[in-house]
Amino acid sequence: MRNVTDVEMAKEVTLMEVVKTLGHAVRLDWRRMVVTGLTFALLMQVLMMIALMVRFQGLPNYAVGYDWIGNVIHIIKSTPSWGDIMPIVNQEWLIEIGKMNYDYGTGISEWSLNVVPVRIMVLFVLGALVALCLSLLRTDQCDVATGTTLRATTGLGTVLIAMTNATMSWVVCCAAPSWVVGLAMLGLGVSTSLALESMGPALNLAGFGLLLCTAHYLAWRKTRNPQHLSGSLKHA
Repeated sequence: MRNVTDVEMAKEVTLMEVVKTLGHAVRLDWRRMVVTGLTFALLMQVLMMIALMVRFQGLPNYAVGYDWIGNVIHIIKSTPSWGDIMPIVNQEWLIEIGKMNYDYGTGISEWSLNVVPVRIMVLFVLGALVALCLSLLRTDQCDVATGTTLRATTGLGTVLIAMTNATMSWVVCCAAPSWVVGLAMLGLGVSTSLALESMGPALNLAGFGLLLCTAHYLAWRKTRNPQHLSGSLKHA
């Protein structure tokens, strides 16, 4: 009877076991996660710039750098509400690259790519999470249908996060850098695109939720693996 009880106890997958499995996966693949995160962040900037140049059939003719650290310090010192600091810092630029039209006085920016450090950090985390999910998928012994579903879920989460962290601006869209500029560039009405802008945070959280749930589920499946259970029994 005691052996049966031990087997039943080994099959009881606790949250702690899942966390330990995730921690083990991170320790094994942390280098790959860092490289993938940096690649995602850089590649996203390159793709946005290419999309702008292809859409507007022109090359950028100006680039401006900003004192991001100094501006953040100024925001922290001058903003009375702590709740307002992060939303403001979230929009602070490091570099602006775009096309300036000088037909109107000193010039007006027709379109631009805005490199925002906070968004780059978000994209870095996105890349690291994708690498973690793919690492867990490689070692998971799931059937083809389940594997396809999990990859599709990972892809959907990636698209939602990447899309809502785009930082392109277009004079037609009030020249404000936003993820909805991409929708307007693709042909969606400007008014409709701007109306969807408030959904950005929810879609961003939904994307992270999908990736975290996928990683959690894959770690849970790993703890149900017979080899993992046999290992649990040895240490019981």
